[in-house]
Amino acid sequence: MGFTIGGIRDMRSGSRRRGRTSESTTVAEYTGLWGWDVVPGARATRGSGGSRNECSCGVRDCSSPGAHPLSLASAVPAGATLDAAAAAWEQVPGAAVLLPVGRSFDVLEVAEYAGRHALVRLERMGLPLGPVAVTPHGRAQFFVAPGAAAELPELLYRMGWDDADLDLRCLGPGDHITAPPSDLGGLGPVRWLRPPTLDTAGRPPHARLVLGTLAYLSHRAAGA
Repeated sequence: MGFTIGGIRDMRSGSRRRGRTSESTTVAEYTGLWGWDVVPGARATRGSGGSRNECSCGVRDCSSPGAHPLSLASAVPAGATLDAAAAAWEQVPGAAVLLPVGRSFDVLEVAEYAGRHALVRLERMGLPLGPVAVTPHGRAQFFVAPGAAAELPELLYRMGWDDADLDLRCLGPGDHITAPPSDLGGLGPVRWLRPPTLDTAGRPPHARLVLGTLAYLSHRAAGA
């Protein structure tokens, strides 16, 4: 990794002294401490007259306003330092912080209600867990080991959930998620339900360890 926990504290105070943005500090934490790639993303802006959100990408009627990577911006690779992160974000002021899925992790996504209950149950069971984020439009995102998206149909079949009514999906290679504390599509900030740690960021659990609980609670919520 690029630096230590103590280095993060120094970095935060240094960023205030040098006037660096909170976004560049966040990017440096994600790249240098957690070992994740980061991609600059578009922001949603309120349209004229209070109409639907428009996207900072400039594309008229953008299909995902404020929720996709900026096409001409370069990714900040895992291991990048604060200086590198700050330099990258100076080129895209105001960009959202996005994480590419399928490299260090895949993401199992369920409704927030089911996700919160699943998190409590999984913690009580003492099962290994990775970071968990919650979006402003009511989705809980569980970080799991890469490869989950490809394995999901087979895993659901083995567990007997392949024909069930599940509000559950898996994000994998080619997908991106908006990272806390960036705004998602003009709806508000994404937040951590379970923040990353040195133990969990680089070694999220295999999907099979959490999928059964997520599927059960997602199914129960859908039925209710």
